[in-house]
Amino acid sequence: MSRTEVFAEAGAVVQARAPGANPDAGREDLQLLRPGQILIGFGEPLTALRECAELADRGVSFFAMELVPRITRAQAMDALSSMASIAGYEAVLIGATTLPKLFPMMMTAAGTITPAKVLILGAGVAGLQAIATARRLGAVVSAYDVRSAVKEQIESLGAKFIVLDIESAEGQGGYAKAMDEAFYQRQRQLLGAVLKEQDVVITTAAVPGRKAPILITTEMAEAMSPGSVIVDIAAERGGNCTLTRAGETVVHRGVSIVGPANLASRAPYHASQMYATNVVNLLKLMLNKEGVLTIDPNDEIVRETLVTHEGKVVNTKVGQLLEAGVAN
Repeated sequence: MSRTEVFAEAGAVVQARAPGANPDAGREDLQLLRPGQILIGFGEPLTALRECAELADRGVSFFAMELVPRITRAQAMDALSSMASIAGYEAVLIGATTLPKLFPMMMTAAGTITPAKVLILGAGVAGLQAIATARRLGAVVSAYDVRSAVKEQIESLGAKFIVLDIESAEGQGGYAKAMDEAFYQRQRQLLGAVLKEQDVVITTAAVPGRKAPILITTEMAEAMSPGSVIVDIAAERGGNCTLTRAGETVVHRGVSIVGPANLASRAPYHASQMYATNVVNLLKLMLNKEGVLTIDPNDEIVRETLVTHEGKVVNTKVGQLLEAGVAN
């Protein structure tokens, strides 16, 4: 069966990267979708506004997996957290293989090898997984987050919580909220002294629908020791380091800045397994007693995840961005 035939016969289409999150072939798929069809996938709805409007025009009911609310009942559907967990794990492995040192402390005939020092910036799902992975590899781990509420989580994993003299930036849904440039300037100033002592820095800071905040300037990277490594998980969002290039490794004055793209694809077996489970749980939520997919806007999970339906953009956040004229 051809791709065109699959789209023509399916009542619901599930993709990893739907139009908006697929710059290579997403627009071709738009032409295959039909009114009344359900589309589920990652679609960058808060930034790919043109694609959202086009999906609405085609009468598609589009569910964006990025928008699954972080509530207890929706945990089994939270694909964003699933992929972030893989990203945090893989980022540490990249850091460990790029660093010209060993991670754990070792007692050898040639003397004692001191453990690597690893700093995690951002303690969301990816950051917490990075902390746990770096600790398992034997590194001395510290972490910083603008949300002071995550201090207990960081310390429970055996890492040191870095305290900076700035206000907390706790946002809704467990995310960090966007702050003004004065905040980020102060943050960079205080972080600079901490970075000088690190062998590996893994940055994970992201704000939904926004360009990733700059946490590490060129000057801060230059102050790190030659051989040090920065792994920027936010590379596809513009990066947390000014030197980051998505999909590339930049070596600047002896410091390697790695900007990995699509980290979850480095573990395709488990990434596919986890994503499929998340989507199946979302589909089960929408099945009625007769086994028919039913879209109930009164259900919080359905309401928050649904972007377009019956020819309209129905998601409040996306609608407000469209009305404000925010472009891709």
